[in-house]
Amino acid sequence: MRSLIISLQSEFYKSRKTLAFWASILLPLVICGLIAFGFFSNADKIIKMHYPPQVLWMTFSGSALGVMGMLILPFYVIFMAFSVNNIEHKNDTWKSLFAQPLNKLSIYTAKYLYAVILIFICLFLFALLTFLSGHLLQALNSGFSFKGFSPVEILSKTYFKMFLSSLGILSLQFIISLVWSDFLKPMGIGFVGVIAGIIAATKGWEHAYLIPYSQPTLALSMTKSKNMDQIFTQEIYTSLIYALLFFIAGYFIVSRKSIK
Repeated sequence: MRSLIISLQSEFYKSRKTLAFWASILLPLVICGLIAFGFFSNADKIIKMHYPPQVLWMTFSGSALGVMGMLILPFYVIFMAFSVNNIEHKNDTWKSLFAQPLNKLSIYTAKYLYAVILIFICLFLFALLTFLSGHLLQALNSGFSFKGFSPVEILSKTYFKMFLSSLGILSLQFIISLVWSDFLKPMGIGFVGVIAGIIAATKGWEHAYLIPYSQPTLALSMTKSKNMDQIFTQEIYTSLIYALLFFIAGYFIVSRKSIK
C-alpha cells in the first residue's frame, strides 16, 4: 500500500502541469458554462415552453451528456491513457522507473489508477457543475422551474454509469499506448474505434456492447430508456470485464518493457 501511495504521488507531480490533468477540470467548466450561458441567453424562449421541472432538468443536463457521452468522453479517455504513459516514453524513463525500490505492480497500478481518478474527477465535476449551474440559472431568472425537482439521483446514476462504461476503453488504450510510444498510432486507433463504436451503437447492432468504444454511447442510450434506474447493464458488465483483462495484460507488457 505504501508503494502504491508513493507511486500515485509521483504520478501527480509528474503530470500536474500537463493538458491531460487540466482537461479533467477545464472540460466540465467550459462545456457546462457554455450550456448555462445558452440557456440564460434564450431564457424567454425556454420559459415559454412551460417545461415541467423534471423535463427542464433533463433537457438541461442532456445538452452536456449528449455532447460529452458520445464524443468528448471516449476521446478524453483515449488522450488520458496516452498522456499518462507518454511521460515515460518521452523521457525514456521506463527502466529507471522500475529500478526504484518499489513494487512493480504498485508502480503500474498507480499509473492506471491515476488515469481512473482523473476521469472520475472530470465526470464528477460535470454532474456537480450541471447541478450548480441549474440553480444559478434559477437564481438569475425566477421564470425557470429548476427548483421544483432535485436531479441529484439521476445525475449521480447517469454519470457513474458513464464512468464505468469508460473503463474498458481506458484499459485497452492503456495497452496500446504502452506498445506504441508515438502519438499517431494510439490516437488513430482510438479515433477509428470511437467512430466504429458510435455507428455500431446507434445502428442497433445486437453485439455492439462487445466493442469497448461503443459502451459509453450504449450506456447513455440505455439511461434514456426503460433501464434508467439500472446501473449494471450488459455493456457495463462487459466494460468492467474488459477493464480487468486488459489491466492484467498491460502489467505483463510493461513488466517485460522494464527489463529490456
